[in-house]
Amino acid sequence: MTERPIKVLIAKPGLDGHDRGAKVLARGLRDEGFEVVYTGLRQTPDMIVTAALQEDVDAVGLSILSGAHMTLLPRITEKLRAEGLDDVLVLAGGIIPDADIAALQEVGVASVFGPGTTIGEVAEFIRTNVKSRPE
Repeated sequence: MTERPIKVLIAKPGLDGHDRGAKVLARGLRDEGFEVVYTGLRQTPDMIVTAALQEDVDAVGLSILSGAHMTLLPRITEKLRAEGLDDVLVLAGGIIPDADIAALQEVGVASVFGPGTTIGEVAEFIRTNVKSRPE
């Protein structure tokens, strides 16, 4: 049986309008062999969870620079669980203070990647922490 590529949803929650990093990550993960879905800017938690459900993703990467991470990310992880997607790996990236990382991990964010993180580091974390499912 062959395995399908790991499928990752990259989303920009909230009103943050800066998506260069998310686009670079999406392209880089694609180059690493992942299947990537990019939702675009200004996504609500409901929109992100609906996309994750419809796309049957293995991981959700949330890029946030606006400072609203302590409000938006817990809502997203809660809604993912409510939809039965508690096996989906949730990652965050952007400008997130170190002091907030433990609280985000408590609500279900597996890891937080800050500025300077390489595509390879993110890809390795996903490969290590997501088991791809058979096609």
